Amino acid sequence: MSTRTLISPAQLAKPRAKALYRATFALVVGGFTLVFLGPLYWMVSSGFKDTQEVVRTPPTLVPGSFAPENYTRAWEVMDLSTLLFNTLYYAFGALAFQLALDVAAAYSLSKLRPVFGRAILGGMLVTLMIPATVLVVPQYLTVLDVPVVERNLLNTPWVIWLPAVTNAFNIFLLKRFFDSIPKELLDAAAMDGASPLRILRSIVLPISRPILGVVSIFAVVGVWKDFLWPMLTLPDPTKQTLNVGIYSLSTGVPVNVLIAALTIASVPTLLIFLVFQRNIMSGLTAGSLKG
Repeated sequence: MSTRTLISPAQLAKPRAKALYRATFALVVGGFTLVFLGPLYWMVSSGFKDTQEVVRTPPTLVPGSFAPENYTRAWEVMDLSTLLFNTLYYAFGALAFQLALDVAAAYSLSKLRPVFGRAILGGMLVTLMIPATVLVVPQYLTVLDVPVVERNLLNTPWVIWLPAVTNAFNIFLLKRFFDSIPKELLDAAAMDGASPLRILRSIVLPISRPILGVVSIFAVVGVWKDFLWPMLTLPDPTKQTLNVGIYSLSTGVPVNVLIAALTIASVPTLLIFLVFQRNIMSGLTAGSLKG
């Protein structure tokens, strides 16, 4: 089977066409690299500049002054250790609840086939078209006075965990992967006397490690990058997330120290994507093939 490309192998064999192809490829890759890495380089390098250089116009490409103490000062002044711990606590708590509920929901929709399962899945997918900002007011009123239990959840971890529990996109990803698991494998386990819960625990979950990794990354990053909801529901400075805490403490802080703090806050999510980018792609495409 031949591979289809924009340029045929016969044309690419010509010296002039090969040179033009390589030049175009280098230009496109270099342009995208500059667009994506340029802001990141500016942020990291600005954290090493002094106060006068960081606000200079036009900005300097290479820091003329090297002040690594800006990062140490940002860590101490903004108490980033506490904010980092809070964010990790909220993120992994949301991950635990989200995995427990989303896996159960996706497994039931995929393999247990409940009544009106298609309608339920369609209803969940419709919620993806609702802007998140539209839900802020009803969610806030709900956590302000939770029905039935009549409790105020502000300044508690539950105010972050509960809204993150159900994620329609993650449920859809998990269901699509579960659909790709051969039915004969699960039927064989059922004939051996395994219950649906035992099948999920012993067969489905071990096979589903790639998609579980993807969902885990999405869950952690989703809590990590959120700003509006934690700002509204976590007014206590000792319980705020990293993004909200940096914003709250930014008044009176020099620009270079603030940029250094933002750089530190960006490092964990960047590392997650750099380390697990192959897992993300393999997990997203794993459910597209059956068998």
